[in-house]
Amino acid sequence: MSELRISQLAERTGVPATTLRFYETSGLLPAGRAASGYRLYGEDAVERLAFIGAAKHLGLPLEEIAELLSVRESAACREVKADLRPRIAARLQAAEEKAAELAALAVTLRASLEHLDGLPDRSGRCDPLCGLLAPARLTTGRKTVSRRGGHRVDMAFTPGRRVAEEAAERWRTAPVACSLTGEETTERSAAWHRALAGPRRHEIPDGLRLTLPVNRTQTVAGLAAAEQGCCGFFDFRLHLDGPDLHLEVRAPAEGAGLPAELFADAS
Repeated sequence: MSELRISQLAERTGVPATTLRFYETSGLLPAGRAASGYRLYGEDAVERLAFIGAAKHLGLPLEEIAELLSVRESAACREVKADLRPRIAARLQAAEEKAAELAALAVTLRASLEHLDGLPDRSGRCDPLCGLLAPARLTTGRKTVSRRGGHRVDMAFTPGRRVAEEAAERWRTAPVACSLTGEETTERSAAWHRALAGPRRHEIPDGLRLTLPVNRTQTVAGLAAAEQGCCGFFDFRLHLDGPDLHLEVRAPAEGAGLPAELFADAS
């Protein structure tokens, strides 16, 4: 069986020698020693490094990779598969929760920019009356839900500058008018239908509720924010509950049929 020195293994795999030494001290890549003291690796080190690299690409920490390597060395492939699956599922859930948080932040930042652009250019010094950092906000809430073992996030996509209760009702008195052109309306409707394909649908007072996979949160949040910019009479509320995203859409009495009309093909 041929043996590789650390420089040879680094050249063959593209993994720097410093990283190879680190993997050794972390227990991920055992190395032998020549009589001269040089590190020596067997051919299996190449395949081991490929496994480590693939696991790192999935975002697994080194501690879990070490556990996986231990299973890989002592058990059949099916055992490795069984050990790997819950680790990937946990990373996926964390990534989807992060995506939801980023989607909420993006909507908040977009609302802040719109608010900032609408403020007058005052010639005096900044003071609380400027309102630069008091833009229209999203009412948000977050708490751990033990029955789902995950997080629940509620986001109400309704502009407001005072209390949330006042902001949540502003849509009821907003004029039922839209600034989009005919072609823009068609494009926006198509974007909604793509984002909301295959929902569970329920009628609610003043509108409807659609339940979707949580990984669509970022797309749906972006569309809801865009809709607020042209059709402020819509009220959007997003509720993240474990693997589910619940989207509630409401409209004032004058536009009572519009939510059902906009999402008529979302099925």
